[in-house]
Amino acid sequence: MGSVSALTNPISKSSLFHSKLIDHSLNSSFTSKNLSFLRSGSQNLQLRTLKNSCFQSNAVKNETKSSQVSDVPILSLTEAIERMRTSRENFQSKQHYLAMYSSIFGGITTDPAAMVIPMDDHMVHRGHGVFDTAAIMDGYLYELDQHLDRFLGSAVMAKIKLPFDRETIRTILLKTVSASNCKKGSLRYWLSSGPGDFQLSPSNCPQSSLYAIVIEDQSPSDHKGIKVITSSIPIKPPQFATMKSVNYLPNALSKMEAEENNAYAAIWLDQDGYIAEGPNMNVAFVTKEKELLMPKFDKILSGCTAKRVLVLAEGLVKEGKLRGIRTGDVTVEEGKNSDEMMLIGSGVLVRAVVQWDNQVIGDGNEGPVTQALLNLILEDMKSGPAAVRVAVPY
Repeated sequence: MGSVSALTNPISKSSLFHSKLIDHSLNSSFTSKNLSFLRSGSQNLQLRTLKNSCFQSNAVKNETKSSQVSDVPILSLTEAIERMRTSRENFQSKQHYLAMYSSIFGGITTDPAAMVIPMDDHMVHRGHGVFDTAAIMDGYLYELDQHLDRFLGSAVMAKIKLPFDRETIRTILLKTVSASNCKKGSLRYWLSSGPGDFQLSPSNCPQSSLYAIVIEDQSPSDHKGIKVITSSIPIKPPQFATMKSVNYLPNALSKMEAEENNAYAAIWLDQDGYIAEGPNMNVAFVTKEKELLMPKFDKILSGCTAKRVLVLAEGLVKEGKLRGIRTGDVTVEEGKNSDEMMLIGSGVLVRAVVQWDNQVIGDGNEGPVTQALLNLILEDMKSGPAAVRVAVPY
C-alpha cells in the first residue's frame, strides 16, 4: 500500500470535485428547465422556482463541504504517530495497553501509538479473523494452552492458515507478556487471513497475520449479584457460535440491549428455545435438587473457564455441597426456577445472577455454590497445577 506522504493534495482534489458538482447541478438545472418549458402556467413557474432553490441550496452545501475538506491536513508518518499518541494520552481509560506483537512488523512494541493494524487486513474490513485470550495472574498465564488449542481450532474452522507453528505462537505470546512486565491483566491474540487488498476473498493476501496485546485493567473487582434479560438479538448459528471469530456484532448488540434495560447481560436461547449462553460468557445453574447444570457445548462456544469450573465443582460434590454435575438442554423454566444462576467466563470469572427478566432467582441473593465456585477459580488461578498455570519468563 502507498505511504501517507504519497497521497495527493486534497485541496486541488476537492476543488476539482466541487467544480464537477457545480457543472452537474447546472446541467441538471438546464435539463429541468427544458422539461418544464413543456408544461404551462403556474406549474411551470413552481417547478423552476423549486429547481433554482435546490440549486442554490446544493451550491451552498457543496461550498461548505469543500471548505471542510480543504482543512484536512496531509500528515507525514511522524506527524500521524504523534497525533495518535496525543489522542491516546487525552483519552482516559481504565485499560492500559502495555505491549503488542504484530507479525506485520515482526516484533513487539510497548508504545500504544504504534499498536495498529493495516486497514486492508481482511480481519478489519471482512471480519475474517479469530481470537482468544488468557488471564495473567501473579506473573502466570492461566489456562494458556487450553485457550491456545481453542484458538487454533477456530483458525481451522475459519480456514486461516497459521503463519507459525503452535510452539512458535506460544513462545511469541509468552515473550509479549514478558515485554509488558504485566503481573495481573489479560492477554488477547488474533489470527487474521492477513492484509493484501479490499476484496472479499483472501486469495491475494500473501500471508496470514498474528497479533497479540497485553491489557492491564484497573477496574475494581465486583462480584455482586447482577440482573440479566432474555436477548432479542438472534443467536449465531452453531457453525459460527462454536468458533471464536471477530464477528462480535450480535454479541455487542446483545450487551447494549442489556445495558439499555439496566441489566448486565442478555441471555441467548438457541433455535430450539433452550438456554444457550451470554454475549461473552457461559451460564450455569444450581437446581433445586442441588445439581450444577450447564448447557451443553454443541451449539455454543466451548468455554475454557466453564469447563474448568465443571472440574473444580467435583470437589463440592465430595464436600456434599452439590449432589451432581450435569450438562444438557436447559429450559427457560428450569433456569428461572433454579436456586442459583451464574455467568462464567475468563473476564467475569463466576458472577451470581439474582434476577432474570422479572423473575428473582432463588432468594434474590448470591448463592453459596456460586460463591464457592468463584473462590475455587481464584484459588486455581493463584496456586493451581502446572497444567493451568504457565510461568511468564520476565
